[in-house]
Amino acid sequence: MNRDVWGLLKKSLFFISEDVADLFGVTKASAQVFCSRQVKNGAFIRLKKDFYLLDESRPYLDRQDFFAIANHLQVPSYISCTTALVYHGVTTQTPQGWYESVALKRSIQYAAGGSTFSYFKLRKDFYFGFTKTGTFFMAQKEKAFLDACHFSVHGRFAFDRAALDMDRFDKAVLETLMAPFPMRTRNKVKDIWGAGL
Repeated sequence: MNRDVWGLLKKSLFFISEDVADLFGVTKASAQVFCSRQVKNGAFIRLKKDFYLLDESRPYLDRQDFFAIANHLQVPSYISCTTALVYHGVTTQTPQGWYESVALKRSIQYAAGGSTFSYFKLRKDFYFGFTKTGTFFMAQKEKAFLDACHFSVHGRFAFDRAALDMDRFDKAVLETLMAPFPMRTRNKVKDIWGAGL
């Protein structure tokens, strides 16, 4: 591979075959064949169809890089549940290489290169309570907790209540965020929170 092209790929957080085609000045079909070969050779990591990371760059990626990758793997989406709770420092759980997100399109999981990106589908009217932080979208800590409760009542998520520092949540914010959610979800929040909510 041309060293200049390799250097440009090293600067990319992720890339698709069209990026490779542009860099090499070849057709997209040729770039797709090339990418497939590089996956077999171990130079590229394929996270999903036509979405790649450069293997030699992976050890240098930080947590925020993986958050940005998670946002781009499925659009739109935002980081939530345990991953967001860890980010906000409200849980002692520390799952390594595991990134949980909320998405509008579908529930799905992508795993490659020692990382797993898990997506939980959420109704559009519940898709709020997140902000852009740098290059990624992150749930507010109260919304991450609410999302986790919502998915848990539907048997789609399990979290360790004992690992949560409930004092870190803003009660007023939580009450506002959970108002549109179904009674089952609100009851789950109240059950975990305890008296006073």
